[in-house]
Amino acid sequence: MIKLKRVYEKPAKEDGLRILVERLWPRGITKERASVALWLKEVAPSTELRKWFGHDPAKWEQFCKRYMTELKQHNDAVYLLKQKSKEGVVTLVYAARDEKHNSAITLKELLEQT
Repeated sequence: MIKLKRVYEKPAKEDGLRILVERLWPRGITKERASVALWLKEVAPSTELRKWFGHDPAKWEQFCKRYMTELKQHNDAVYLLKQKSKEGVVTLVYAARDEKHNSAITLKELLEQT
C-alpha cells in the first residue's frame, strides 16, 4: 500500500516506511521531525521541470507527462520503491503545499500501475 503525506504533517505509526521524494530538503524541517527512513532525490522532478511547473495547476497535465519521461531515466529507484511497497505500507513524503498537484501524486500513480 502506498500513501502520501506532507512532510509538515506529524509522522504516524500507520505511515509505515516513510520515503522523502523531494530533490531539496524541506525548509524548516529537522531530520528527526521528518522521520524518513530513506531520501530518494532521484525520483523527484528535475530542477528545470520543477521551476517550469511552479505549481501552476494550468500546467499540471504537461508536468505529469514530462515527469513520467524523467522517471524512465531512474528505473532503479522506481523499482526500489515498487519493491518496498510490496513489503508493506510505504508513505511518499513530499513538501509541496498543493495536495492535488504535486509530483508525489504522479509518482504514486506510476507505482500503482504495476
